Amino acid sequence: MSLLKRQIKTEVKKMRRLEDEKNISTSQPLNLSSSVFDITSPYIPRLARIERITRLTEKERLFTIAIEDGKALGHQPGQFIMLSIPGFGEAPISVSSPPDNGNMFELCVRAVGNLTNALHNLSKGDRIWIRGPYGKGFPVESLKGKDLLFISGGIGLVPMRSLIKTVLSERLSYGRANLLYGVKAPDEILFRDELSQWERTGTINIQITIDKPHPAWKGHTGVVTTLLPPLKIDETKTVAIVVGPPVMYKYVIMSLGDKRIAGHDIYLSLERRMKCGLGKCGHCQINSVYVCQEGPVFRLSDIRYLREAI
Repeated sequence: MSLLKRQIKTEVKKMRRLEDEKNISTSQPLNLSSSVFDITSPYIPRLARIERITRLTEKERLFTIAIEDGKALGHQPGQFIMLSIPGFGEAPISVSSPPDNGNMFELCVRAVGNLTNALHNLSKGDRIWIRGPYGKGFPVESLKGKDLLFISGGIGLVPMRSLIKTVLSERLSYGRANLLYGVKAPDEILFRDELSQWERTGTINIQITIDKPHPAWKGHTGVVTTLLPPLKIDETKTVAIVVGPPVMYKYVIMSLGDKRIAGHDIYLSLERRMKCGLGKCGHCQINSVYVCQEGPVFRLSDIRYLREAI
């Protein structure tokens, strides 16, 4: 029996014992939202409800989620949760909304497998299970006063959006902000309305590029690194935040080196298939590093020589 199942079995036994002591009938289905079922273990999922579903692209949907116990998720930008649907499994999903004191948060999910396809087939009001948040996010406080260079590829904009919206909520605490965003084709651009709004208000300079020419695209064409050479930055006060597919990191790091941005001023979010989120299963382990616990956000200077990290 897995550790998670043992934990759930223990909690159910505890609840039934408390019910017996309080002469509560157990003939009715378990009320998991009851205060009697006091879940404090990080292994035990919390019940959540889908409040809204927004179609972003053909493959991506934005889910607004409410935690049914009324408590805030308590996440930081860059962290992830473990989402589960009974009968379909569990998977790590990055939180795409900024921290909030309420019990609502957002997940942008691409339908690519068994669980995510099942999630896309759910409707408003349906319930899911969540664990977390897990991992280490972006150092929001230490970024204050710095110029920020966001570099995103594909769905890397999903966890980056949480940080960008956090920065925009305290815009005067940060210096200049640039977002370089690369996608394969125009129909894969995420959060179009928000990007347009950010650009119109001038709160962040945005440049978008697609990999190859497309008849419906009149903007820049080429991989995201082609946007870097003409960009003027102050390397003494610029911090780069990079999130995208692993294949992109090597070339972005080289380009940032040409801009003389030091390794301790470059933050990366590593993409690994986390299974437990608690550093127990070893599925995300890179040598002695557990990405789910010590990441997924890392400083480049801390992992530059870590084999298989990038």
